[in-house]
Parts: sequence; C-alpha cells; structure tokens
Amino acid sequence: MTSARHILSGTAALTLMAALWSGSNAHAAGPGDNTTVPPADQPSGGTDGKGTLSAGVSSIRISYPSGGNGGGRQGGLAAIDPNWKPPACWYEPAFTPEQLKKFVDTDGGGDVGIHESWFGKELWTDHYRDGKPAENFDLHAPANSTAEGYKDYNLGKDGYFWRGVAPDSSDPDSWDCGRIMFWVDAGEIPDDPNAPTPEMLAAYAYNAIKVPETEVELKPEAKSTVNLPTWVWLDKGTFKEVKVRAELPGTGLWAETTAKPIALHLDPGTKDAETYPASGDCEINEDGSIGTPYTKGSADMTPPCGIRYLRASNGTPYQLKASITWQISWAGTGGATGDLPDGTFETTQDMNVQEIQSINR
Repeated sequence: MTSARHILSGTAALTLMAALWSGSNAHAAGPGDNTTVPPADQPSGGTDGKGTLSAGVSSIRISYPSGGNGGGRQGGLAAIDPNWKPPACWYEPAFTPEQLKKFVDTDGGGDVGIHESWFGKELWTDHYRDGKPAENFDLHAPANSTAEGYKDYNLGKDGYFWRGVAPDSSDPDSWDCGRIMFWVDAGEIPDDPNAPTPEMLAAYAYNAIKVPETEVELKPEAKSTVNLPTWVWLDKGTFKEVKVRAELPGTGLWAETTAKPIALHLDPGTKDAETYPASGDCEINEDGSIGTPYTKGSADMTPPCGIRYLRASNGTPYQLKASITWQISWAGTGGATGDLPDGTFETTQDMNVQEIQSINR
C-alpha cells in the first residue's frame, strides 16, 4: 500500500495532515459544538447521521447537573494560570466491529479523523478486513513503523476500535495522538499517555462551564460623584455553583467539574480612583452575597466593597470592570478528585462621574 508519507514530505505533508484532521466541515471538539448524541453507552465518534465520522468531533457527552447550561446571558471562564490549557488530543472509542464493517460496506471508507481518510476504502479493506499491516502515522513513533492488521474487522470480538481526537489541529501537541485507529478490548483503556482519564474529562468539562454574566449592583447607579464612595454589591443567590459533567461512552469514564464563586475584583477603569478594599478584591460572604447593600445614611461611610472616583469622567464614562473568580474542583470515576486552575469572568459597566462635591442621598 502506498502511504501519504512516501508521497509528501515536509510542510506540504503537514499541511495536508492538518486539513484532513480538521475536516472540510469540522469544528472544534468543544462541548458547545458537540451536537452529536450517540446511543446510550455506545460511542459514535461524532457521526453525521450516515455512519461516517467527522474529524475533530468528540463523542464526549456534556450535561449540566447544576446551572451553566448556556441559557440566558452567560459566558465561558478564562483560566487564571496562563500556562494551563485543556488536553490537546486524546483517544476514544469510535467503532464496534459490526459498526466498522457496516461503515466500510455502506460508505466505502470515509473521513474518520487523522489518517484513515487519506486512503479511502483501500485502507479499510486491506488493514481492517484483510489483516495487512499499515503504516502508523504517529509522529512520535520510529520512522516506517507499522501497525498489525485485523481479520474481518474483528467480528465476534467484544470491544472498540479507537481513534485520536484533536479539537485544534494547529496546536503542535495535537500530533501526540497520531496512531492509526486501533483495537481495544471491551472494558479496557489503552495503555497510552493520551488515553482518556477522569482528569482529562474534567479539563474538557472546564471549557463547557458557562457562568452568569450579571452586572454588579451600584449606589449611586451608573452615575457617581467625585470623592464620594460608590457602593458595590451582589445579592446572595446571584452567583451559585456551576457543575458540568463529562462522560465518554464505551469507557465508563466520567468527571464532574464544579465552579464555585469565591471573590469579586473591581477595576474602576481609571487611575484616578480608589477601591475598597485597596486591592479591589471583594470576598464572597458566608451567605453567598458580595459586599453590603447601600442603605440610607451610609453616604459618607466606607463601603466594604466599592470605589471612590477622584476625577470626573467629563462626558466619556469610565469602564468599570467587575470580574468574578471561580474556584474549580472536580470528581470522577473511582473516587478520583482534584483541582483545576481558578477561572475568571469579567463584565464591563459604564460609570459617569460628576464634579458635584455633595449629593442628597
């Protein structure tokens, strides 16, 4: 069998690999884009309804046991740790023997993910039906390494053929999952550094978290006065824990990632301002509220959470930024637990500041 590696070299080969991996209509394998719902306890590899698989689309199922389902005005978190990122790639089940045979017989071999689409039906029949070895396109494997073939798609055996999935093929680390589709017995997880784990699923679920995009309460509202404090608060219950569950069919693996709000940070939008406390970090109270609501007679008091503007905005409102810090933890298969980097979500509000030195409140 003639391989693409023998035909192409250098940049041209990598460019074609990237194009085939991502697919002509592929999209990121993020939870918001995964519209495929495979049958219960059975991976689909992201089928398009006809039995073929779209490259880059994961079978991981996302659900929302507590909030964060994307409804209303909500947004995703940004990890505080700039060096943290979700998994670049992983392996997951794609076909049972029967599904693979039907796929080849019906569709003639199509685009599954990384390499199989390069050869069409020749690869499927030669390697998975007739037992012929095939070149393994794992870029980390020795040159000219081959994968042993299979007889009759392993019909009669209990298990799955697994494939690599990479949400973003432009990430160099995504090439770590370059093995040609391979067999794994039922109930087993492949012995590979990029095999799925509860922690990997927890990181995948992290990207699915949608937190409330709620503006903070202000007094005075949207218009402050130079040298008088503006009180900032959030009522209890405004922010609640968000829990996202990720499950990978055919593996028994799952993880639930929980985001818990722990602090509010204020950025007044100008250097001519002071924050309360001085750090701008307002901690969440025991009852789930942030700060203290303004009450009549508190105008000259120092708010536990607030801002004092020192200069008028002169017609161009300051951009008050309020960012909530969310603490991220997870639990998964077999009692596994852990933490992920805290995340933040920021909203911006216009603040007009006037020169009047006193105001009747």
